Amino acid sequence: MTLRAWFILTALTIGRIAFGYQFQSIATLATDLVPRFGMTYAQLGSLIGAYMLLGVFTALPLGLLGRRFGDRIVVSIGLFLMTAGGVWSALADGPSGMALGRTAAGVGAVAMIVMQGKVISEWFTGRYFMLAIGATVCAFSVGMGMAQLLLPPLDHAFGMHAALLSTAVPAGLAFLLFALGYTTPPHAAPTPRRFSMPGLRECVLLAVAGVTWMTFTSGYSAFASYLPSALTLRGDSAAVVAVVMTVVTWGNLPATMTGSGMAHRFGDMTVFLVGTLAMAAGMVGMTLISGPVLWPVVWALMVGVMGGVQPGVIMAVGTLSARPENRAVGMGLFYTIYYLGGTAAPALCGVAADAYGGPDGGLLASAALGAFGVPMFLLHRLLARRWHPARALVTG
Repeated sequence: MTLRAWFILTALTIGRIAFGYQFQSIATLATDLVPRFGMTYAQLGSLIGAYMLLGVFTALPLGLLGRRFGDRIVVSIGLFLMTAGGVWSALADGPSGMALGRTAAGVGAVAMIVMQGKVISEWFTGRYFMLAIGATVCAFSVGMGMAQLLLPPLDHAFGMHAALLSTAVPAGLAFLLFALGYTTPPHAAPTPRRFSMPGLRECVLLAVAGVTWMTFTSGYSAFASYLPSALTLRGDSAAVVAVVMTVVTWGNLPATMTGSGMAHRFGDMTVFLVGTLAMAAGMVGMTLISGPVLWPVVWALMVGVMGGVQPGVIMAVGTLSARPENRAVGMGLFYTIYYLGGTAAPALCGVAADAYGGPDGGLLASAALGAFGVPMFLLHRLLARRWHPARALVTG
């Protein structure tokens, strides 16, 4: 692997950190936003979901544009929009303006993540591919953890607008690094520039993989979004909330990297099942079994560490579901489904929280959503073995 490859991976990883930091910012500041603007949990969920809103409509077109105009242009524009959207949200006076800024930043995030799988698959091969995929995937959780650690003290010291302005910083850094450092891989296969879709079987595999990724990410993100409010209402201190959220989010960093390596030894199915079932059990336990500080930390370990080994596996399966020449468009389809769930999940979990009488309802809904990934992964495995038995990472 060349130095430039690692430089490009660094830029993409920082961009993914910015993605998690921006997405989690509203949930982290919820204890300030909800009383300030008189919001319901459903309204809070809608504001959180605004980051994902246009991803449903733009992921596939951006994949097509990436195929037509290339990686550098599309990813650079995406990172610029993330930066501008963060600034817009910081300057807004109310939820509507914040939602507009988050929507713009979210479109930028779409452009970046739709293309990242293709970029990584062209610059990294073999075990380095799984390593690079794992690094970018767990970076989202790192960003969420940074939001929980940095935004509350920034809000307290400088105010809500200054805290939101900080969300533009990592996105701006990623933009500069990628725009200055990216070049076409020397051995990349030529990609057709015409607008076209993958074949039917590829589309089906990508769609099923996309649903699997959506159930994991939406369940996890919704859980992380409502967890601070749930712990605070139970009477846990800010320090306890910070510790639990750090484990839930940053615990993914070693877990995802370890899981990506374990997949080669134990198989993708084993890693996926262990991670998904541990995550769902930890979410339910966090909701139904409370008590001393030890219990929230135990459940956080199950969600963030044991439940964080499978993201790299899911992403690798999705990326390799399409042939190299179709990956930009294929990942557009993959992420269209992801964004559909990402937009709806926070609001739906908010409705569950309102019906339950508190944010614990959102946590239970998150667990159910995450567990639905098991039958989807099994379906993908069955179809991949039948249609593409030679693709080891797709079939496991």
